[in-house]
Amino acid sequence: MTIEEFFKENNKIAIAFSGGVDSSYLIYEAGKCGADVKAYYVKAQFQPEFELEDAVKLAKEVNVAMEIINVDVLKDEKVVQNPPNRCYYCKNAIFSTIIKKAKEDGYDVIADGTNASDDAGDRPGMKALAEMKVLSPLKMCGLTKDEIRRRSKEAGLFTWDKPAYACLATRIKTGQKIDESTLKKVEECEGFMMNLGFSDFRIRVFDNSAKIQIREDDLSRLLSERTVVINKLKKHFDDVFLDLGNFR
Repeated sequence: MTIEEFFKENNKIAIAFSGGVDSSYLIYEAGKCGADVKAYYVKAQFQPEFELEDAVKLAKEVNVAMEIINVDVLKDEKVVQNPPNRCYYCKNAIFSTIIKKAKEDGYDVIADGTNASDDAGDRPGMKALAEMKVLSPLKMCGLTKDEIRRRSKEAGLFTWDKPAYACLATRIKTGQKIDESTLKKVEECEGFMMNLGFSDFRIRVFDNSAKIQIREDDLSRLLSERTVVINKLKKHFDDVFLDLGNFR
């Protein structure tokens, strides 16, 4: 099945939209194929502000209707407790809200941006999507991350080379309770490093310590910015560590 064939069969569809590479390409294709499509962006504590800004910009550029839905994911104690399958409970909270709103708007088919490179074996969130019958057109059509980036570049989408950005909850070690204060610390510190020019990295939280994971190519530049980075992160964390493993 091609993506064009998918939208021919599903020409009235709601898409869970994050502003990332995959869902951006998906709404672009939906619009290009002439589908009646609406994008739903969930604004929750796990999404940084720049993702919303990118989503709004992309939706305007491809002329697809977008609605922002506010969801308090920390109302669910299972999410707060941060077990290994936390993503399962979080996806349930987010997508049940999207599905409810989409159906109120007349959309019975719901899709997300999961692609053919995503491994379902270690993705409890994908189990939740399957249970809720959320379709993944990019995966169904065999489109890998690299292919999506290539097509996005050809289409002129600014998201084509956007680094992957997992939700902020992934920064907190499994089993450590998630709270809004810690999420805001991570968002602020990662935003600070982005302003320094770093684009592919993570700040992981262990208790009240921060561990920086960054690509090997950026290690020397990070060390040259060592003082300013430490001074910033020390405002929020007791200790700051650098992971010498190669960040992927």
